[in-house]
Amino acid sequence: MKRRTFIKTAGLTALSSCLPGPIGQVLPAQAAESRLPVTGPLSGRRILTFNSVIRVNQIEVTRTRNEGFDEYDRHTPENIKALRAAFAAGWPGAPMTWALSWRALEDSRPNYQAARRLVREFHDQYGDDVTFIPGAYFANMYNSREQVNRDIHEALAKVSDLMGGGFRPKSLVAGFLSAANQKYLAEQENIHVCQGNIWSQFGIDNGDGDGSISYPYYPSAEHFCKPAQGRKDFIDCVNLDGWTVDFISARRLGLGKYKVGEKEKGYNSRFGVGPIETIGWYGPDKGLQQMLSCTAAHFDAGYRLNQWAWVTNCWEVSLVPQVKNLPVLTRWLEGIRSRWPNAECLTQGEFGGLWRRHHPDNGHLDYRFVQRGTGFGCSDANLEIRWFMNRQSRLALLHDWEKSSPETVIDFTRYDLPAREPQDLSRNWSLLGRINQKQTRPQDQPCALAALPEDDRALIRSVLPELGV
Repeated sequence: MKRRTFIKTAGLTALSSCLPGPIGQVLPAQAAESRLPVTGPLSGRRILTFNSVIRVNQIEVTRTRNEGFDEYDRHTPENIKALRAAFAAGWPGAPMTWALSWRALEDSRPNYQAARRLVREFHDQYGDDVTFIPGAYFANMYNSREQVNRDIHEALAKVSDLMGGGFRPKSLVAGFLSAANQKYLAEQENIHVCQGNIWSQFGIDNGDGDGSISYPYYPSAEHFCKPAQGRKDFIDCVNLDGWTVDFISARRLGLGKYKVGEKEKGYNSRFGVGPIETIGWYGPDKGLQQMLSCTAAHFDAGYRLNQWAWVTNCWEVSLVPQVKNLPVLTRWLEGIRSRWPNAECLTQGEFGGLWRRHHPDNGHLDYRFVQRGTGFGCSDANLEIRWFMNRQSRLALLHDWEKSSPETVIDFTRYDLPAREPQDLSRNWSLLGRINQKQTRPQDQPCALAALPEDDRALIRSVLPELGV
C-alpha cells in the first residue's frame, strides 16, 4: 500500500520557508520512490551521513528503567519539523536517518504520536530511513546480549508496522553494540549496517569504547572494536562510527581542563562536527568554523590519501531547544555543498551498503588521515597527527609541526592478537593496545617508533613499509 507523499504544514517554524518548493509539495527529486539506487564505485566520492534520534529519556537503560529526565517537552512536532527543515534548507532533497528508542515507539502521548507520523512522512518526501536505537547508545552497558537481541527484534517489527508497506530499515543506530548483537543483526534480522561504535569515546557520557578504526569495517566475533581477521571471526555487518571528531581533540580523555602556559583551557574530547561541543561551547560562528574544518580534514586531506571520504553527524531532536542554533546546521550543509560540489548525502544504510558492495571483507582496509589542530578548544594549533588504520592495527603519530619536533607514537593497537569483550555489564568496552591515545595507563606514554618492541615494528613494517621502522 502506497502512503501519502506530503507533509502537513501546521506548526512549521520559520525555517520551513527555506524548504524548496511550496510547503507540502513533493518535488520529483525528493520523493522516496524516485531516488536512484546508490551504485557505482566508492573511489572519488565525498559522502555525508546525518542521523537524528527521537527518545523519551536521555538514557533508556532498559524497557522499564531510565536515567535522565523525561524529554517529552523537547520532542514536539515543531522541534522535529524545524530540524528536518533546517536540514532540507542546507541540502535540498537529501535523505537522513531517524532512530527511535523503545519508548518513543510505544509512548501514546501526543508528541510521540506526532513524531511517528512525521518520520513516515519524511520517508515519503525525502527517502529518509527510519530505524531503532537500543538502549539510547549504551545497550550493552545495561542489558544482556540476549535482552538486546530481543529488543532489536521486537523494535524492528514495531518500526515495520509503523511504516507499513513492507518497510524494513537499512541499518541500526546503536552507539556501541557488542559483536554478538551485530552478528545477530546480520544473520537473523538481515540488516548488514550498524552504527555500532563511537570512535575514541572514553571517559565521557555513560560508556567507553575506544580502540576501533574510524571508517567502516566488519567487526570480529571477538570484539566489536576489532576488525575481523578472516572468515572464522567475520561478522557480515558494516560497523560505522557515530560522529566525526577532530583527531587532535579525540586523543584526550573525556572532558575537563588542561594547562596552556599559565592558563587553563576547558576541553571536550568529542570536539568535531557535533553540535554540543562546537555550537554549544563556542557559539554559532566559531562552532561552524570548527565543524567545517573538521569536515575538511576528511573531504580534503583524507580524500587525497584514501581517494574517497566520509563525514557523519548525529543531532538528537532533544538538542533543538538545547543548542538553539538550527541555522548553523543549514550553514554547515551549505558550506559543504559550496566547497565540495561533488559531495553527496546518503542514509547511513545506503552508505554502509555501498561500502559493503566494494569490500567483501577487511582485506583491503588501508585508511590514512592527517590533521593539524584548528586552534579551537583542545585542537591545539601547533600539533599534527597522522593516523594509519588497517585490518592488522591502528597507529597514531603526533608531533609539534611548528617546532619541527619528531613524531611520537601515541596509539598502537594490534588487531591480530586475541581480544575479549566484557562479560558483565561494565561501562568500559574499550580495546586498549600497546599504547592508547587517552593515556589512562602508565604504559600509554608516547614513544618513538624505534622504541616499540621488535614484534610490533615487524608488523608495522609489513603493512606500512614507508615508515622505515
